[in-house]
Formats: sequence, C-alpha cells, structure tokens
Amino acid sequence: MTTKDTARLISKAEKLCAQRGARLTPARREVFEILAEQSGAIGAYDLLDKLKSAVPNAKPPTIYRALDFLQEQGFVHKISSSNSYVLCSHFDHHHPVQMLICERCGSVQEIQSDGVYEALRKQAEDQGFQVESQTIEAHGVCRECA
Repeated sequence: MTTKDTARLISKAEKLCAQRGARLTPARREVFEILAEQSGAIGAYDLLDKLKSAVPNAKPPTIYRALDFLQEQGFVHKISSSNSYVLCSHFDHHHPVQMLICERCGSVQEIQSDGVYEALRKQAEDQGFQVESQTIEAHGVCRECA
C-alpha cells in the first residue's frame, strides 16, 4: 500500500470517528497506520514492537486497547486462528467477513460473499438462532504461492 493510500484510509477513519463521536487518539491512529501498511495479518506483540518506534513507552495494554477500539469501529478484523489482526478493506459499512489466508506467505484477502452469509443466516434462523456477526476463515495457498 502506498503512503497516499494509507493517508486516504486514515482520513476516512478519522471522518467516521468524528461522525460517531469516537476519538482516534494518536496511539490508535499509529496502530491503524501500521495495520494499513501490512500485506497480511500481524500479531499484537509484533504490532507493539512496531508501535514502539513512534510511541517508545507503549506497553501491551496500549496495543490491546487500540485494537479493541479499532475492532469496535469496524476498522480491523481479528483472525482467530492465528490470534492476529488485519485492516478491514471496507470499514465504512457493516458486513459479513470471509478471509482467505495463505498458509505459505501469510497474506490475507478479505472477500464478501453474500450468498454464504445468507445461507448461514437462514440455517441459523431455522434453528431459532439470530446471527449478530460472522467471520469465516479459509486457509489455503494463494495464487503467488501455488
């Protein structure tokens, strides 16, 4: 991602925070920027190491509070299988999430497949269950690694 793309995403996130009455603090902004520059998912402690170049006194609670905020705002997705995080590619609206995760290079591609979500939602409703959020992680090999 280019510096221009990162700046555009940060500007978009700042506008959304302002509309929502949320505050993108300097530490949260820095974590967002680090995530925007990643090609794949990154763990919290690796994020903390990168954050320390901008915020030398950053500690684990700093990174976890920032990640919690970014997740609440829909800017970041947690990849549960690897306990890592990736920037949402379309954080301006709520959506079901499907992740394609390359086992070789670690790249993560976010896709949206409404058919998958609709089928899951319908089956859940048939069971008397209401889906509030959905994330599907598919592990495999990307085009570049195949």
